[in-house]
Amino acid sequence: MRWLTYLKDKALFVFLQFSSWVFLYFVLKLYHVNSYIITLVIVSVVFANILWLVFDFITRFRYYKRLEDHLKQLDKKQLIADILEKPFFLDAEILYDVIKETTKAMNDEIESYSIAQDEYREYIETWIHEVKTPISCIDLICKNNHSDVTRKIEEEIRRIDGYVEQALFYARSTDVASDYRIKKIELSNVVKRTIKKHSQQLIRSNVQLKLNLDDFHVYSDEKWLDFIIGQIISNSIKYKRDGLKLSFIASEQPDKVILSIKDTGIGIPESDVPKIFEKGFTGKNGREFAKSTGIGLYLCKKLCEKMYLGLEVYSAENEGTTVEIIFPKDRQILFN
Repeated sequence: MRWLTYLKDKALFVFLQFSSWVFLYFVLKLYHVNSYIITLVIVSVVFANILWLVFDFITRFRYYKRLEDHLKQLDKKQLIADILEKPFFLDAEILYDVIKETTKAMNDEIESYSIAQDEYREYIETWIHEVKTPISCIDLICKNNHSDVTRKIEEEIRRIDGYVEQALFYARSTDVASDYRIKKIELSNVVKRTIKKHSQQLIRSNVQLKLNLDDFHVYSDEKWLDFIIGQIISNSIKYKRDGLKLSFIASEQPDKVILSIKDTGIGIPESDVPKIFEKGFTGKNGREFAKSTGIGLYLCKKLCEKMYLGLEVYSAENEGTTVEIIFPKDRQILFN
């Protein structure tokens, strides 16, 4: 609030006061009041009005300035009602009451939505756990009855299981704090376990593996890291070329450990690279070479952010793709 802005807002009041001073002057003149007394009366009235305007401006300025300062400092602006001071001038009191009422209504609505979202997530998680049972049964039946048909069924079942697992991680991604635990782990063990988990896919796709993993220890959640690496492996297979090579290379820098996963697949067009972590983005490759949901890399990025890990992608069309998972060495970063 500025003084000139305030005066513009009070323009009608100032005009009426000025008119009353002129009227008072002519009335006193009409009754032949001494000019000195007239001047004294007019000056007194003018001074009183100016004093009131200054006092009113300072009062409002201080109140709204504190309000603006509090609002700037708040990360969650909707909490402003909780720290809002009760004013002692009428129009601000009305504003205060309106903000309190609307904030209460908004918080009630948010709470209702949050409860509904939690219930929906719990239902999805329960459904996913239930559907995994028949998937496992079908897989077991196929393993006990080997044939060309059952092998094809096994392949489709593994794809279904992968999508079901992705759905489970997506459902939990909004509240990973209750479902993950960062601890010191051996990076090579997690990578090898994930490769073994996807071994049948890798064998069927004739993928040549190269591992260069020293005994680096990093801070992460094993389950989430396994999922992230698995998604990267699946993408490499999905967008492969003949003679696909997949390399896992761990390297160390002063402040971080980097796991590089490099493939010799079809690569990503340069225009698509900046968008690959966007939810639902499939890009040119997703439309032309494989059915893609645009969820996998989005989830990987989101989970990495939750665990304070970096995730970078470098790619060139027809040359391949390199995905880097970056683990900060400073353990405190992960828990701040």
